[in-house]
Amino acid sequence: MIRKIFLNVIVLLSTMNIVYADHLYTYEENLFGNICKRQTLTEGLFGITDPLDDSGIEIGFAVTNLYQQNVHGGISTHRRAGRNSGSYDLEVLADLDKLLGLENSSLYIHAEGGWTDTVGINGVAAGSAFGINADAKGNRSLDIIECFYEGTIFDDAFNLMAGKIDLTGVFDGSTYADCECTQFMNAALVDNPTIPFAAYSLAVVLSYEPGESWYIMGGAADAQADGRETGFRTAFHKEDYFLYMLETGLKPGLESPKGTLHGTYRIGLWNDPQPKANSDSVKNYRDDVGFYLSCDQMLAKENNQAEDNQGLGAFVRYGYADSKKNDINNFWSVGFQYQGLMEGRDEDVLGAGYACGIFSNSASATYPEDYESALELYYSIQFTPWLNMSPSVQYITNPGGSNMISDAVVVGLRAQMLF
Repeated sequence: MIRKIFLNVIVLLSTMNIVYADHLYTYEENLFGNICKRQTLTEGLFGITDPLDDSGIEIGFAVTNLYQQNVHGGISTHRRAGRNSGSYDLEVLADLDKLLGLENSSLYIHAEGGWTDTVGINGVAAGSAFGINADAKGNRSLDIIECFYEGTIFDDAFNLMAGKIDLTGVFDGSTYADCECTQFMNAALVDNPTIPFAAYSLAVVLSYEPGESWYIMGGAADAQADGRETGFRTAFHKEDYFLYMLETGLKPGLESPKGTLHGTYRIGLWNDPQPKANSDSVKNYRDDVGFYLSCDQMLAKENNQAEDNQGLGAFVRYGYADSKKNDINNFWSVGFQYQGLMEGRDEDVLGAGYACGIFSNSASATYPEDYESALELYYSIQFTPWLNMSPSVQYITNPGGSNMISDAVVVGLRAQMLF
């Protein structure tokens, strides 16, 4: 009798354990599934942003981590300094209409920090004049790199931006080659190196749209800016050097069986009055002037939904600067992006780009080779809405314009998380 009761207890306990284990597995499976479906890892910083969203304040936090290694050629394939680097970004967007009743107005604040030194792997391994890591910020805790007002004026005819602005995000844009955190890693495939962009400077930008597909934009920025400062010292207490930029562009929509194929065709002029010269010159020259082109066009769409970006797009850039005042006086780049190339991977992106910078003939002592070029291929994989990973490979020809350094091959892996 006792033996029978004992066996029944064992069976009951075993059954309870199986049910508990199955319940635990289901709970863990649901928990993991829910986390993977989140738009951000912490669901809006653990709910802190929800009440702020309702009042007109949006907050975002992201971390980008990058590991790169020079595996062939360059300066060295053994130096480990700077292989791992990264940045973290805190962004705040305030709707001034909700907060203060100012229609069509907003305040944007962007703070950024990073790790590893500014030389990074490029200075000790690859030796590129462009820079193989456009996201390298150096060891910084948290700097407010942007803080500007944006709104419409004159009966909404003009759009005004004023404050501390990153001009690389305003002028010389590109849909497919403009973000170092999600697209290309090589700096020459992010921005045009012939344009002397000031670093997060106090600036004013005014734009106007005469028609639905045509815009004109002009701006002035402190040419001596230091992104780690507010900008008032260099803008108002040093020489009156301001970078002036003017850009105009067309935004045509080409019709296709799957809907409108959007594109933007830009042309811009700039003037930098600071005295400067190329690396070989002993004389400085004022009023550096140049121009640029930047075009991107979607070539094919997979679906006819207006908001669906799956398909093939291409870009091209060109820049010119005076050879007496700049080391690179001609530059061009070209490439493509395909989103959703693989079945069932609608958010994944394949990108390929080639950039070439022509060194000034009058700087041949510093740059014996005529040019440096960079070829990059990356594939961005979206594991969850808040986690993307991008393996990348770069091939650098004539790194640093030197005839003493062989072509370099750099491999990298980037991970970005949205919190």
